[in-house]
Amino acid sequence: MNKQKRIEDYGIRIGELPKGRLNKITDVKGVRVGHSTIDTEVNKTGVTVILPSDKNIYMNKYIAGSYILNGYGKTTGLIQLEELGTLESPIALTNTLNVGLVHDAIVEYMIGECAKENYKLRTFNPIICECNDSYLNDISLRAVKKEHVFEAIKNAKEDFEEGDIGAGKGMSCHQLKGGIGSASRILELGDKKYTIGVLVLSNHGLLKDLTINGENIGSKIADKWKMENQEDKGSIISIVATDLPLSSRQLKRICKRTGVGLARLGSFIGHGSGEITIAFSTANTISHKNDEYIVDIKIMNEDRLDLVFRAVAECEEEAVLNSMITAETVIGFEGRTRYSLKEYIDYL
Repeated sequence: MNKQKRIEDYGIRIGELPKGRLNKITDVKGVRVGHSTIDTEVNKTGVTVILPSDKNIYMNKYIAGSYILNGYGKTTGLIQLEELGTLESPIALTNTLNVGLVHDAIVEYMIGECAKENYKLRTFNPIICECNDSYLNDISLRAVKKEHVFEAIKNAKEDFEEGDIGAGKGMSCHQLKGGIGSASRILELGDKKYTIGVLVLSNHGLLKDLTINGENIGSKIADKWKMENQEDKGSIISIVATDLPLSSRQLKRICKRTGVGLARLGSFIGHGSGEITIAFSTANTISHKNDEYIVDIKIMNEDRLDLVFRAVAECEEEAVLNSMITAETVIGFEGRTRYSLKEYIDYL
């Protein structure tokens, strides 16, 4: 088991719903997460890949949806995802200027995966998401290459690390260190249990606004250290996974609830910030080779979604805090520093 101390290990409990075994997005069966980190004097960056399934996701697609809370971002693949309502790609997270290189690597990976099944890939919709890590990373060097993407895929597992790792290495959150964070919730609906999981790449917010369980800890830190505010030009990518049978439209609805978690942390979603959420359900599989006219799928009763909304909001809030508390202080490009939240947790 991963031994990183997370926000609940500091006595801070977010929300009221029960958590999954790992309290991570990978509590949804079949989901795995892998990282490749680049940590040099000038580059603090990397790539994180979410594998939605233990099968070939192109040949066995999942129902998916997305929502753009603020569109200052460069995510690829959302046009087709919105039109067809399906996910056919691993989801890769990286820095802004590396989107194209990571896109190319994911295409090559999927060509290889389909070749294993004697299928020649001729069209594909890769999902690549980004945040800008140029405060700590010399982003113009475009350090993330194909081998890093393949390494992240090879390293994918259930109990993955969080914080300043993979795509999160150079990210900032509320002017402290941000990065990769995750959380999950278990829902009892009728006589069955279901899982909601969230993974974030946090790179947004101002220190003075940071609020934890209703306490504005950020203003205390800013006042003590006379830290100046910068413009909120960051972003956050949120990935929601669930085994609940949800339609694409319902998944879009739950995507919107990540904004509730961000607001509880004090974010106001600045002009230059990209808040993009993608959600997928593992409950229904759409076979690429299916040529039937009618496909049977299950979906949840619309009137019963309130608990799902609460779960997503709780997961988002906790995932961001986990991304900050598990991250170490990082001295990056040109000597710039982002301090870990753990250095200030006694302020609560």
